[in-house]
Amino acid sequence: MVEGATHGHSGQILYDFVLKRCPKTSSKKLVRASLLALTDPDLKDRNVLNTIYALAIKHRLDEVRSDQVDLDDDEDLDGPAPLVSDNGPARQLSDPDISA
Repeated sequence: MVEGATHGHSGQILYDFVLKRCPKTSSKKLVRASLLALTDPDLKDRNVLNTIYALAIKHRLDEVRSDQVDLDDDEDLDGPAPLVSDNGPARQLSDPDISA
C-alpha cells in the first residue's frame, strides 16, 4: 500500500494496486494495514499519508454501510418516536424549581 501511494496511486487505482499484490485482502485488513502504515515513524510524506488515510476511511465506511440493517421491513419510521415512559409530558422548570 505504501509503495503504491508513494508511486502516486490513490483512490480506486491504489485499491486495485493493493488487491493485485494481496488478492485475499478484505476491507477490514485494508483498514488495519492503513492504520499501521499511518503509525510508521519513517513515513513522513504528507501526500502519501493523506492518500493512505483517505483509503482507510473509504473502506471503513464501506464496512459500516454493509453492516447496516435493512430498514425496509421496519414499521413506520416517518412517524413520531414512541414515548419511553408514561410520566406525562416533560415540563420546563422555572427558576424557583431549580435547586442549587
